[in-house]
Amino acid sequence: MADTRAARGRLDTPRELRRPLVRRPTFRADAFGSFAEAFARYMGTARFIAWMTMVVVIWVAWNLLVPNEWRFDEFPFIFLTLALSLQASYAAPLILLAQNRQEDRDRAIAEQDRRIATQSKADMEFLARETASLRMALGEVATRDYLRSELRLLLEELDERDRHRGPIDQPSGNAGDSPRTT
Repeated sequence: MADTRAARGRLDTPRELRRPLVRRPTFRADAFGSFAEAFARYMGTARFIAWMTMVVVIWVAWNLLVPNEWRFDEFPFIFLTLALSLQASYAAPLILLAQNRQEDRDRAIAEQDRRIATQSKADMEFLARETASLRMALGEVATRDYLRSELRLLLEELDERDRHRGPIDQPSGNAGDSPRTT
């Protein structure tokens, strides 16, 4: 007997699990929230308002126009007031729950949008810096037009030099065998 008490008091010994006679019902943790959102979504429609209006009109008409022995709610319509109050007392917390869930989703979406915007801004700044560095690097690179103008100047200098040398300074061979043509 003392051994079982000592074993129960020890933390390194697992406890025996007792199985309950009746199992607890299990349901999805988010089921009630989903129900609340569906309920709030339906209560916000014109269809719900039309049905509620129709029920109230039929209720009042029935209790005013039918014979007294068929009436179930006399003129102050206490039972109708009770039913509408009960419906409102359940609807208000469900609507608030749905609004809280929507706020949580909106907050998560806003946080995700903020992260994406921050990343996009960092990417744009990086691309702007890269574009600026490429422009600076291209400023140092010779362009096609610049090379053409330099080659044209060199060709003009060579032609000028050839004109000053005259026919005596030309190398041996035919005078018409010049590799350059102008």
